[in-house]
Amino acid sequence: MSGKLIALTGATGFIGRHLLRALSERGYRVRVLLRRPVEVPEGASGAVVGDLARPMNMAAALTGVDAVVHSAGLAHAMSGAPEDDFRNSNTEATRKLADAAQRARVGRFVFLSSIRAQAGSSAPAPLSEADVPEPTDPYGRSKLAAEEALAETGLDWVALRPVLVYGAGVKGNMAALLKLARTPYPLPLASLAGRRSLVSVESLAGAVATALEAPGPLRRPLVVADPDPLTLPEMLAALRAGLGRGPGLLPCPVPLIGLACRATGREAAFDRLSGSLVARAEGLEALGWRPAQASRDGLAALARAGG
Repeated sequence: MSGKLIALTGATGFIGRHLLRALSERGYRVRVLLRRPVEVPEGASGAVVGDLARPMNMAAALTGVDAVVHSAGLAHAMSGAPEDDFRNSNTEATRKLADAAQRARVGRFVFLSSIRAQAGSSAPAPLSEADVPEPTDPYGRSKLAAEEALAETGLDWVALRPVLVYGAGVKGNMAALLKLARTPYPLPLASLAGRRSLVSVESLAGAVATALEAPGPLRRPLVVADPDPLTLPEMLAALRAGLGRGPGLLPCPVPLIGLACRATGREAAFDRLSGSLVARAEGLEALGWRPAQASRDGLAALARAGG
């Protein structure tokens, strides 16, 4: 790349750390926007301290910037009012940053949205960005509202909608799955047939680069997903293969698994385990994006590296 200057939010988070490294390796200069004074992350060209909820120092953060990559956001509610939490952190903060970017005449705004802006935790048919979005929870609604706020600006924007992301340092559902794979016991999960799309954080970083480099204007959402959706047993088998073990999976009637989950307060987990969410990255692939590796290979490598 030609040394273009990127303003990156969320650089200290799981995805943001990978984006910072990947963009720097591609020759971009990266200015990180930090919420509090900390040591400038390795790979950053500079840092500006500011709060997206109360836009401080936005003019300084965006001076001379060619593009913004906005990966900061709230994934879990912080209070008993999740709609407010998500709206403030995901929608309003994005709106304010976009307004500042427009005033600074930034060339492109890449927003890390989520597949949850498009659907709930499962979907009856494969998803693409051409589908009408139908988010089902406060998080997904806040991400969709942020996309709509971008559409109201004059920016050349793109909203990336990644499916479940995995990679070194991952937390949440994928970290729990990795922990489950590491247990020494056979798991009675072989009968779960729901398929789910995944994407590695390396592939997501490649999608961000594609969004930055694609000829414009874009002004649309793009799904980010590997082309090979996996069942939960296939995910566990890939993880255990990376650990040098066999799958260790046993069949069990799915209704019985559901009863056990409900009896232990894990009904939401069962819905995620048993349902399907398959997505197609048709728009990104048309722009030339390709995943860094197949999902099976990426999961095996993740487990082999220790997560």
